[in-house]
Amino acid sequence: MIAGCTRPILLRLLQWLSAVNPEAARELHTLIDFIRYGASRFNAAGLTFGHSYDNALDEATQLVLHALHMPHDLSPVYGQARLLAEEKAVILELFRRRVEERIPAAYLTGEAWFAGLSFKTDPRALVPRSPIAELIESGFEPWLGGREVTRALDICTGSGCIAIAMAHYNPGWQVDGVDISADALTLAEENKARLLAENVRFVQSDLFSAVAGEKYQLIVTNPPYVTHAETDALPPEYAHEPELGLRAGEDGLDLALRILRDAPDYLTEDGLLICEVGEAERALSELLPELPLAWVEFRVGQMGIFVVERADLVAHHARIAALANARA
Repeated sequence: MIAGCTRPILLRLLQWLSAVNPEAARELHTLIDFIRYGASRFNAAGLTFGHSYDNALDEATQLVLHALHMPHDLSPVYGQARLLAEEKAVILELFRRRVEERIPAAYLTGEAWFAGLSFKTDPRALVPRSPIAELIESGFEPWLGGREVTRALDICTGSGCIAIAMAHYNPGWQVDGVDISADALTLAEENKARLLAENVRFVQSDLFSAVAGEKYQLIVTNPPYVTHAETDALPPEYAHEPELGLRAGEDGLDLALRILRDAPDYLTEDGLLICEVGEAERALSELLPELPLAWVEFRVGQMGIFVVERADLVAHHARIAALANARA
């Protein structure tokens, strides 16, 4: 029997399944049966998706494969494999927690994929999901324009996914990742060990405060950018994530403006800043219409990520500083 799954728990889980659908306990047999059933239950419960997976079918698939200790990219030929009662019980418990507790699937499995890499994930940091992964995999081109990078900084590193992915795909870079949260940094260190990212250093820091005097050719950041109103209205799934990684003022730009203000001091002369602001894109464009921000087009369209040259930040520093300082 699977560890931790005693007979009373198994009976309770099967009773729960029967209560939801009296025929289900008898009719669900295969891996595909459970994926389909899970997706149906998730949709019927009105769950919210967006933590690594954006639909019920993908989440059900990953929960089933996790329960069976199978790889996330298991071949479809195994779809008709029949499951043991003990295996069904583990899957149903994951489904129950997803529906009743509204825990994101990535927290239930303890794993999230980012830039082709498997990261440990838990409530110490946001679930990795930034489209910056696509930029990392493309070598930040055409934005770097072939310029040499030896040092890069990831601000608000959280689980360390951006910093570690940059280091993984660019072994010649020295990458620093900073975050104000000690809890997030312990998770980042675990991911560093998990992925053998020796060219990464994690530092506890309020944005740039602990890296004074350092210079980087590239700064990448996915800071909190959710407005107060949006944070208060988020679906229950987001309550499992640290609010510190989400909330960012009335317009979502409290941290982004500080980063724009201070970044020139930490960038080399031809340095580049890449920043994600999500839905706060419109607010930023309205505040700084004169600042030449290049908004990145991804495979699925524009997603609130801009690229800006150090020289342009310097040229518009007075206006940026006035906006950032007003929020102090």
